[in-house]
Amino acid sequence: MTTRRYKTGLDRREQMVLPPCLDDYICADNLARAIDAYVEGCDLAALGFTHTLAPKHGAGQPAFDPADLLKLYLYGYLHRVRSSRRLEAEARRNLECIWLLGGLVPGYKTLADFRKDNAKALKAAGRDFALLCKAAGLYGGELVAIDGSFVRGNASKASIDTRSRLEKEGERIEKLIEGYLAGLDKADREGAEPPSEDPALKDKLAHLRERQADVQARRRRLEESGEGQFSGTDPDARLLSKNGQVVAGYNVQIAVDAKHKLLVCSEAAQDGNDAAQLAPMAVAAKELLGVEFLQAEADGGYYSQAQIKACEDVEVTAYVAIPNKSRLQREEGRFAREDFQYDAQADRYLCPAGQSLVPQGRQEKRGEVYIHYAARASGCQDCPLRAKCLPAKTPYRQLNRWEHEAVVERHRARMQVEGTARMRSRAALAEHPFGTFKLWFGWTHFLVRGKTKVGGVLGLMTLCYNLRRAVNLLGVEALIALCRVRAAA
Repeated sequence: MTTRRYKTGLDRREQMVLPPCLDDYICADNLARAIDAYVEGCDLAALGFTHTLAPKHGAGQPAFDPADLLKLYLYGYLHRVRSSRRLEAEARRNLECIWLLGGLVPGYKTLADFRKDNAKALKAAGRDFALLCKAAGLYGGELVAIDGSFVRGNASKASIDTRSRLEKEGERIEKLIEGYLAGLDKADREGAEPPSEDPALKDKLAHLRERQADVQARRRRLEESGEGQFSGTDPDARLLSKNGQVVAGYNVQIAVDAKHKLLVCSEAAQDGNDAAQLAPMAVAAKELLGVEFLQAEADGGYYSQAQIKACEDVEVTAYVAIPNKSRLQREEGRFAREDFQYDAQADRYLCPAGQSLVPQGRQEKRGEVYIHYAARASGCQDCPLRAKCLPAKTPYRQLNRWEHEAVVERHRARMQVEGTARMRSRAALAEHPFGTFKLWFGWTHFLVRGKTKVGGVLGLMTLCYNLRRAVNLLGVEALIALCRVRAAA
């Protein structure tokens, strides 16, 4: 009896009378089956995908079904494969992709064009799956956490022009040209052989003048754009800076529902900070969830009194960390603004010494209206706490109160009671998706250019993240059943 040390497989040259069915290779709980069920249940025409109508018979090869291309992209992004060339390779060799596409192998150009031409449709697909999750009861609809992260675009830092960068580059080229011309003048005065006849020198001067003309053209282009930055590679990419980190790309914003950490909405912003993103993200989340009231949590980078008021106006209760702007004053032993108590009935501020600051008029700053309050100079002059309140040459104390300061005071009162717990909750909700994006999906940069296409890829990533979460929560078979019920309806 022969003893076998290893298991043996099939002989590759052996002919089989009944070859196995391709469907048998894909188990019932395979993620590919969930992808297939979702796409088959979508109304791709309503989402805006191109070539959704059957083409008329004519010469040439028929087009690929957009459903097949969408399936391949979903499978690829879920498995860290985003390049169109690599997706083409997967369609040839990956058994799950062969099952998804029925053996079709679209070329990389076809795949790249599909992603480029269907950017808005891909974003709509991300929203469509979020609505499917909402119908399945996976959203709580009570609390969302909002956060942002810089993601590199398909443009280098050097490709983005700013006014200061162009001015420095222009000055440097001008000095080089002046240096060469000064050398020519000196040689002419000394009667030496004129270096202007040197072909190498002529080429250098010509090259510098070309660079000078290019800088001037880029400066005109920047002025015509009306923006502070412009990239010739990706016109919508921006130089973003935070905590010493400089990225050429986009500020990706997300809103995460608290019930199962599913993404509600996402957006690619161009701002280098988050100060103007709170209300737009909260409103978008509230609209998709279809709720009357919503709570939104965010870190201190989102703190803006105008944004907090905008949230309150649409029934969104904001919980935003309040930056400590009075730390330096307190370290110097001086009074901060918070030490002055407002008396709403008398419409005045009371200083720590008990003196009153009364309204003196209204003034506008950066589009916002402030009420100016001031104390009497005679009261401040002899005040025993003057050294802690005023510089030596300032005669009296003044304060400005925003006309909607009551909104900020209500927010401050909420944060004094719940601030610590809310910020812990925010970190647990909003940090997790970005970690999944960058570490699990390997998504650290965009492969496309332009805000519209970037938004499409972001929609695709949102769909993939929520699809993975839904499979973990419901299971593949339950998700398939849900997709089929919706398709039948």
